[in-house]
Amino acid sequence: MNKAELRKEIRAKKRAMTEEEIISKSHHLCQKFLQCEAYRKASTVYGYLPYNQEVRTWELLEKAMEDGKKVAVPKVYGEEMRFIYITDFSQISDDYCGIPEPLDDEPVAEDKNALVLMPGLAFDREGHRIGYGGGFYDRFLSAEPDHPTVALCYDFQLVEELPTEEFDIPVNIVIWD
Repeated sequence: MNKAELRKEIRAKKRAMTEEEIISKSHHLCQKFLQCEAYRKASTVYGYLPYNQEVRTWELLEKAMEDGKKVAVPKVYGEEMRFIYITDFSQISDDYCGIPEPLDDEPVAEDKNALVLMPGLAFDREGHRIGYGGGFYDRFLSAEPDHPTVALCYDFQLVEELPTEEFDIPVNIVIWD
């Protein structure tokens, strides 16, 4: 199956989920994330803000702030994505294509060792991922390759093998429900 077909199939499965399923599975995944060693070691978390049926990350981002970790979330500037530090969710609005983003352009996060939470449509056990097609995370990690990375996904998003390309950057840890 090629990337376009896989994206279509996974999107259909995500759209079929009820809000209750999304919330329940997201809570379970967030708890697993909070128990992983990569999270415990991190002083900064570069998270993402959920859109559509993505794993709801609000709980883990809030817990990271409560745990005294710095939290930054992405903001898109044309073809570039930067992470902006936030201290609470009042600093967020729907912006890029309806995806939640920070209201402000500063402070720009600059922790080269921050743990990056990776969104995506599909993953395999080797950490390969298929994103949404914009290439923002691959470009970001090409420029800053030392970040540890973690992805959260629903069970149907974990597949045996993914088609990969030379510019695809695998995720270090995949946590699935």
